[in-house]
Amino acid sequence: MRIVQSIERAFRLLDELADEPGGITNLARRIDLPTSTVARLLGTLEHLGAIERTPDDHGYRIGPTVVTLSTSVDPTQSLLAVAQPHMVELVDLLAEAVGLSITAGYDVHYVEQVDCANPVQVRDWTGVSLPMHVVSSGLVVLAHWPEEAVDRFLGRRLDRYTPKTVLKADAIRRRLEQVRRDGYIWTYEEFAEGINSVAAALFNGGGMVVGALHVHGPSYRFPDETMRGIISAKVVDAAAQISAALGYEAPA
Repeated sequence: MRIVQSIERAFRLLDELADEPGGITNLARRIDLPTSTVARLLGTLEHLGAIERTPDDHGYRIGPTVVTLSTSVDPTQSLLAVAQPHMVELVDLLAEAVGLSITAGYDVHYVEQVDCANPVQVRDWTGVSLPMHVVSSGLVVLAHWPEEAVDRFLGRRLDRYTPKTVLKADAIRRRLEQVRRDGYIWTYEEFAEGINSVAAALFNGGGMVVGALHVHGPSYRFPDETMRGIISAKVVDAAAQISAALGYEAPA
């Protein structure tokens, strides 16, 4: 079989970016190609939406086209198709917006939101990618990564979104331990002022973390402290049901 060299190189580049974002020089070193070749490939992939610039404009990461393609594979069995009824049920139970996200490099990418009936609610974040350290859905994913991958994530410069964004590596590690212990985590105005959220991880049949289920709402009413434990339990239970539907068998 004859392999088209440019396509093979583009896939190598995408594979590297899925593992960790990077700049032209860094990526050229990682895949052992000339800088000029990597620059041309990046330009084409960016034009197609397969990659995009990082927020600091110093590098590249996986883009919306690849994310969209990944969620469209076998739609009858996709994460979105499985999760949708559970999301609707959770909205009915908690009266707040429920969202679904998948991993995209060092970000979580929001692929769906089911809104609540309340006239005051959080905007729909579908289509947005956010760093894992600033949102509950990212932290629950990060908590189930291998330790060396967590080390790489925390070894980078982490952006501050609000005065409450947690940036210290030791503090984030303690939160990840909390996720592994409790199965969920709350974030309070860490991505945007006025928004609180809670999330639990989603797993596939191979036991790999594939995304997160979260509930978010305006901080003035969410969560009602008397309901905080109930809300957490409902999110964990819904996430467990979705994971089971994907073939995941939780450890006994």
